[in-house]
Amino acid sequence: MPVKTDPKDAAQEKPALEAPAAAKSPSRAAPWVPAIASVVLAPVACFALVQFVFIPRFAKKLATPAAAEPAAEVAAPPKAAVDGKVPGTANSYDFTNVVVNLSGSMGTRYLKTTFTVSGGDAVLKQLFDSNKARLTDVTLNVLSSLSLADLEEPGSKNIIRDKLVAAYNQALGRRVVEQVYFSDFLIQ
Repeated sequence: MPVKTDPKDAAQEKPALEAPAAAKSPSRAAPWVPAIASVVLAPVACFALVQFVFIPRFAKKLATPAAAEPAAEVAAPPKAAVDGKVPGTANSYDFTNVVVNLSGSMGTRYLKTTFTVSGGDAVLKQLFDSNKARLTDVTLNVLSSLSLADLEEPGSKNIIRDKLVAAYNQALGRRVVEQVYFSDFLIQ
């Protein structure tokens, strides 16, 4: 037989059932716990990473002597030129302390350079000695036609090399000069 319940009894039982359910509901601070933990722990983790990982690695890299070896190779230019030709022999000619005003600078900027011209002809030095005035004039014309903007472009020395080689070969009337090697290049 079904049991009849009194509505007053049901109203008394309902708050008793709702009390444990309210105790299980999450508090208002629970969603903020991960955010607070990350704000506190992130600087600690960064400090530990820098202190115990990055600084020892950098110290180890700086302490290795292998890093100094490539700089020494760059500082000392090779003795032999391209194709086994050595600057300073009969197939090369040195231009020392050539100073020209740069184009468009109104005489306020200049280029000072020292370079060696080399070629395959065994009498290159004699050709340059016998045509020294003409080849010096060619050199000054090529270098003084350059502007500061030309010299600041990447690869400008290679462009200057090509211009000088072409100008010398044209002035001599045949292909004598193969390469120009700069040993001093100062822009003021």
